[in-house]
Amino acid sequence: MKFFNEYKRQLITLAVIVLAVISFFTAGRKINAGFFDDVLGFVITPFQGAVSSVTGWVNDSVNDVIHRNELADENRELKKRIEELETENARLSLYEDENKKLSELLETAQKYKDYDTTGASVIAKDTGVWYDSFLIDKGETDGIENNMAVINAGGLVGRVVKTSAVYSKVYSILDSRSSVSAQSLRTGDLGVVVGDHELMEQGLCKMEYIDSDAEIMEGDEIITSGLSEYYPAGISIGYVKEIHQDENGLTKYAVIEPKADFKHIDTVLVIMEALERPTEVD
Repeated sequence: MKFFNEYKRQLITLAVIVLAVISFFTAGRKINAGFFDDVLGFVITPFQGAVSSVTGWVNDSVNDVIHRNELADENRELKKRIEELETENARLSLYEDENKKLSELLETAQKYKDYDTTGASVIAKDTGVWYDSFLIDKGETDGIENNMAVINAGGLVGRVVKTSAVYSKVYSILDSRSSVSAQSLRTGDLGVVVGDHELMEQGLCKMEYIDSDAEIMEGDEIITSGLSEYYPAGISIGYVKEIHQDENGLTKYAVIEPKADFKHIDTVLVIMEALERPTEVD
């Protein structure tokens, strides 16, 4: 290959000359060739073979290049098609996730069908991993008011604490400014679920002021009691993870693992029933 590339022009010239000589001496050749023709044929025949080999090699090389170019074009088309399919698949996955979230909200709305609810999307949150406070894309023009309870497919999320025309601010139950009157679904033991700075780092909250004789235990589901001025009764909050005795010996507290996923809140339901004492929060 290297030899041919270096002497390509000379070889082609030689091939043309040999072909011309062959054409000249064989033109008008009779069936009974003479001695000179036989000698000339004997001499020229090897050159004809060489020329045929070179010609075949050139044809094969050209065909190979054409084939490679065709494969390269097909490869580019296949890559382009794969990219298009991947983009389409990603788009369909987004639609599937969106439909799943909407279905979960619809199921939640049916679960709390005694309340008028409206869906909203989270548009911003405070820094950090957990959704302790965040903004939703519904406001006063949508009928949102302060102290409306906020839920999702998991359970209680928090409440609206500030509204504007087109968005509202929500404190979640993880926020240290939050407090919810609650009870054990199994025993009816009462307490208050509050946000705690240290527990929030683990996505947990605390149920305080539980009577020392209460039969509440690990694994119990905690729900809103309805005694709160902000939250309707019967909304699931979470489950008892741990129980501890307070230093005074009169009460105990429980560590609560919320039912809502406070790492991934993107859609919520607002219960359109504001309770007493609207608040103003900066």
